[in-house]
Order: sequence, then structure tokens, then C-alpha cells
Amino acid sequence: MTRGETVQTKCHYKGQADDFIVFIDDVDTFKKWQTDKSVPMAHFMSSFRIFQTNKHGAQGQLDAAPKNILATEFDTEDEDEVIKKILAKGTLQQSEMPARQGPKNDSMSSMNAK
Repeated sequence: MTRGETVQTKCHYKGQADDFIVFIDDVDTFKKWQTDKSVPMAHFMSSFRIFQTNKHGAQGQLDAAPKNILATEFDTEDEDEVIKKILAKGTLQQSEMPARQGPKNDSMSSMNAK
């Protein structure tokens, strides 16, 4: 894999008042969790943060979702329960991040050109 090249997976949930997103690291383990809830969420998520996009869909600017917004949308402030609801009812979206281009070390690039 080239430097910086990666695939980013997020689960998007369109709520009544806003859109919410959580990030997933391991899609295969997430799919196991969907059928077997005994799989710990920590095995496929590295960050238990919930983001809102301020009604801009899955592509909007991500802000941390405050607890009062979560309570209004999901009837609970418990972030683990909210994440479970987002994962259960949301849609997966994957995007590929391109590799970085350019010299690996700018201070050494002039030494290579002779």
C-alpha cells in the first residue's frame, strides 16, 4: 500500500432533526456483530464518538454531537446505546483516500538531482 492510502468506513444515520455518523475500522467484524451482539464493539470501532453533520447528509462538516441532541433524537444520552442504534439503522459508506504524492523527504530531494 502506498503512503497515506487507506479506506475509510462510516455508518450514516439520517435522523429526524440531523444526520449522525460513527466511524468503523473493521467492516468484517462489524458484519459479525450485526448477527452476533456478543462481539464487542471495541473490536471494530476505535473511537466511540458520535458526530453530527448539521443537516448536510453524510458529507457535511463533522461536529461532536452534544448529549441534548442525542437525547432528543434517540431518547437517551447513553452514547453506547446511541451508537448501537446508529449501527443497526444506519447505512455503511466507504471512501478511498488517495495516496500522497511528492518527494518523501524534501531536504533530500536536491541531493538526488545531479
